[in-house]
Amino acid sequence: MNLILAHDHSDFDAVASMLGAWKLNPAWTPVLGRSLNRNVSDFLTLHLDMLPFVRDEELPPGTAAERVMLVDTQAVPSLKGVDTESISEVTILDHHARRDDLPEGWQVELDTTGACATILVERMVEQGLSLSWVEATLLLLGIHEDTGSLVYAGTTVRDVRAAAWLLEQGANLDTLAHFLDHPLTERQRELYRRLLEGCDFLDVHAFQIVIAQAEMDDYVDDVSSLAHNLRDLYDPAALVLTVAMSGHVQLVARSGTDAIDVGHLMGHFDGGGHARAAAAFVDDEPLEAVIARLKELLPQHVRPAVTVSDWMSRGKIRALSPSARVHEAADLMRRWGHEGFPVVDEGNVVGVLTRRDVDRALQHDLGNAPVTEFMHKGNIVVTPDDPIPHVQRVMLENNIGQVPVVAPDSNEIIGIITRTDLLKRLGAPPPDNRASDLMRLLEEALPAPTLALVRRVAEEAAAQGYGVYLVGGIVRDLLLGSPIKDLDIVIEGSAIPVAKQLARTLGGRVVAHDRFGTAKWLLRDPGHPPRDALLEASDLPDTIDLITARTEFYERPTALPQVEHASIKQDLHRRDFTINTLALALSPGGEGHLLDFYGGEADLKRGIIRVLHNLSFVEDPTRILRAVRFEQRFGFTLEPRTAELLNSSLDLLQQVSPDRLRHELYATLAEPHSERVLARLDELAILDILMPGVRWTDSDAQRFQRLRDADLAAPEHLLAALVWNPQADISRIDRIADRLGLSNDWRTRLHALYAVRAQRDTLTDPALRNSDLHRLLRQRDPSALHLLATLTEDEALRAALRRYLDDLLPRALAVTGDDLRATGLPPGPAYAAILNTIHAAML
Repeated sequence: MNLILAHDHSDFDAVASMLGAWKLNPAWTPVLGRSLNRNVSDFLTLHLDMLPFVRDEELPPGTAAERVMLVDTQAVPSLKGVDTESISEVTILDHHARRDDLPEGWQVELDTTGACATILVERMVEQGLSLSWVEATLLLLGIHEDTGSLVYAGTTVRDVRAAAWLLEQGANLDTLAHFLDHPLTERQRELYRRLLEGCDFLDVHAFQIVIAQAEMDDYVDDVSSLAHNLRDLYDPAALVLTVAMSGHVQLVARSGTDAIDVGHLMGHFDGGGHARAAAAFVDDEPLEAVIARLKELLPQHVRPAVTVSDWMSRGKIRALSPSARVHEAADLMRRWGHEGFPVVDEGNVVGVLTRRDVDRALQHDLGNAPVTEFMHKGNIVVTPDDPIPHVQRVMLENNIGQVPVVAPDSNEIIGIITRTDLLKRLGAPPPDNRASDLMRLLEEALPAPTLALVRRVAEEAAAQGYGVYLVGGIVRDLLLGSPIKDLDIVIEGSAIPVAKQLARTLGGRVVAHDRFGTAKWLLRDPGHPPRDALLEASDLPDTIDLITARTEFYERPTALPQVEHASIKQDLHRRDFTINTLALALSPGGEGHLLDFYGGEADLKRGIIRVLHNLSFVEDPTRILRAVRFEQRFGFTLEPRTAELLNSSLDLLQQVSPDRLRHELYATLAEPHSERVLARLDELAILDILMPGVRWTDSDAQRFQRLRDADLAAPEHLLAALVWNPQADISRIDRIADRLGLSNDWRTRLHALYAVRAQRDTLTDPALRNSDLHRLLRQRDPSALHLLATLTEDEALRAALRRYLDDLLPRALAVTGDDLRATGLPPGPAYAAILNTIHAAML
C-alpha cells in the first residue's frame, strides 16, 4: 500500500500538505497520525467527509506499507496496525533543514518556503488542478498557521502567491479566522497560567530570552498555540516553553531573530524544525534537568548575525554642545540633511536632539532656547558590538530615530546608526552567499594584481581603523555584467594617511589634496621605484585614487559644493542617481558586503534612472545630462518623478559654467552610442540649450558614422560634426564656442571648414592643376581638411580634398637648397622661387 504520512501532533500545515500530496497522487492513501492539534481535530470533525483522509485504526490490521511519502517531516511516524518493516521506498517533501541521520536511498526533496503546503500548491498550479472550497481552505490554513498569517520572517513571496491562488479557488476566510484564532480550553488556560508564573527572563549576548516552565498532571494538547500568546505578551528575542506532562517534557521554541536558531537548539533534544520555530519531546529526564541543559546550550546558539558595527555609519559625527541654541541646530539640520544630533558635554553624550524636537520648539518661537530644554536626556548610546535588537529597544524606549555609537573603552562617538539603516537592512532579503558571489564577480572582472593591490589598500585602511569600499560606477557595472573602467575606492575615515603608508611600504609616490581628502597614488613614478614585487606587475594601472568619504553642501543652485568629511552613507547620499549609490565593502571580515541604502540595486533590476531627492537637478543641473547619458547607455528609462524634476530644471543649465558644460558634453560624445544620447537630448529640448540652433538630424547620424569609419571619432571631432552646417551662419560657431568655452584652436579649425567650403567651386574645377590645388590648401591645417573631407556630403569637394591629402601632400621634393648651392648660385630669395617652381612642375 502507498501511504502519505506526516508527523505526530500534526498541525494544519502537516495535514494540508498531506491533502496536497494526495491531489497530486490520488492513488495513494493519506493517513492521519495518532494525535492532532486540537484546532486541526475540530476542523476535521466538521469537514472530514469532504476530505480523503483515513485514520490509522481504519486500515486493515497488518497493512503493509510498501511506498511512503512523508510531508512536513523527515521521520516515519508510528501507526497503529501498520507494518512499516515492509517499506521499500521513502520520498520526503519538506521545508525544514535536512536531518543528518536520514537513511541512504531515501528520496529527499527540500525547499525553502514558510509552509510545506506552499510547495504542494505550486505543483497543483503547474498541473492545472482545481480545488473544492474545503480543500482550498485547509491548504490556506496550513500556509497561514506556519507563516503567522504571512508575517513571520520565514515567509516567502511563494507563500503569498500560493495563498492568493487558494483564495481564487474559493478558500473561506471566515473559516480561516475561526480555526486560527481558536479559544483556549480550560486545561490550556490552566497551563498558560502556570507558564506565566514560571517565566524566567534571561539576557544572553544582549538578547532577551524567556524560558517558561510548568508541570501538568495529564496531557494538554496544542501547547504550541500558547507560545504565540506568550510571545505577544513579552516580545522576547526567543521563547522556549518547557512543559512536563504524561511522563515526558515537551519543548516548544520560537525565535524572532536570525541570531537565534531554535531548530538547531531543539536538535540537542532530538527534536527539530525551523530556525524560527521548533519543538522536541524528552523522555525519562526531569524538567529541572532539561531546563539546566537548555540554559547551558543557549549561549552557543545565540550568535548575533548582525551587530551595530555592520550597519552603523562611521566617520565624523557632528554633535551639539549643551549651550547650542535651537535655531542653530535647525540651521545645521537644513544644511546637512540630518534628522538629529547627539548632545555632548565634556566628551560624554548627555542627550539626543531630533528634528521633531526642533520643529516643536520653533513652533513656539523658542529658537533661542538651549537645546537641553528639548533634547531626549540621558546617555543614549550603543556600542559597535551591540546586536541590532538592542538598538531597536533603545530607539523605541527613547522614541528617537538615531542613536550615537561610542567606543566601549573611551566613550568617544565613532559613528551613528539610524532608523533608516534598520528599515533598509531589515527589509532586505537574506544575504545567502551574496558576499562571496560578489567577490567572485570582482575577481573575474579585475586583473589579479589589481585585485591584490585593492586588498592591500583595504588591509592598510583597516589597520588604521578605517573602512574601505568600492563605490558608484564600478559596483553598478559589476552587477550589470559590464566591463569595469574606473576604480573608485572610498575610505571611511581619511584616505591621505592610508595612501602615504602604502607608498612607504610598497613604493610609488602620493599626490594629496587636503581640501577634498583625496590622494592619487602614482604606482610607476621613476623617482620612487617599487619596494614590493606587487607593484612590478605589468597589468596594474598607472595610478590609484583613494578618496575620503565626504558630504557636500550647496550654498545656492548651480554653485560648486562645499565639502566635509563624512560617513560612507553620507558619501553615497551626495551622488547623482540611485544606481550609482551602491558600495561594496572591502574591509577584511566584511569583504563583499553590498551597501544599498537608497534602493539602487532594485532600480538596476527595473531599469530605472532615479534621483535621490527632489532638489538633485537644482543643486547640480549637469546631472540632467548624466541622467540622459545613463538612460541611453543602459537602455533604461527615467523614473516618472525624475523626468518631471528634470524638465522643470532645464532653465538652470543656462547658469552652468562653460567648462562644466563642455566636460559633460565631451563625456556624452565619448559614449559608444552617443548618437542615441544626442537624439534623446534633442527630444527633451536640452540640445538647443547647450548649443543654440543645433538640432539632431539623420544627417548628423550619417556624419558621426563616417567619422567612426575614418577613425576620427574623438569628442572634439564629433562636436565639430554636430556644429558644422554649410547652410548655417558661420557666426554660430563663435556663439557655441563661447557657450562651451571651446579653445581658439577648435574655433579656428571650424572657421577653416567654412573657409575651405567657400572655395568649393575653385577646388572642384576639373581644369585645376595639381600645383594650384596644393597652393590653395597648403596653408590649411591638414587635420581640419581630413575632418572636412569626412564630414562633407559633397562628393566633388571630398574628392578634391582626398586628392590633396592622399596624393599631393605626401610628395616630397628631391631637390633641396644644397643642390642649388652646389651649382654656385648664391643663397637668397631666388631659392624659394626656384624650389616652388620645381615643386609645382613635379606636381
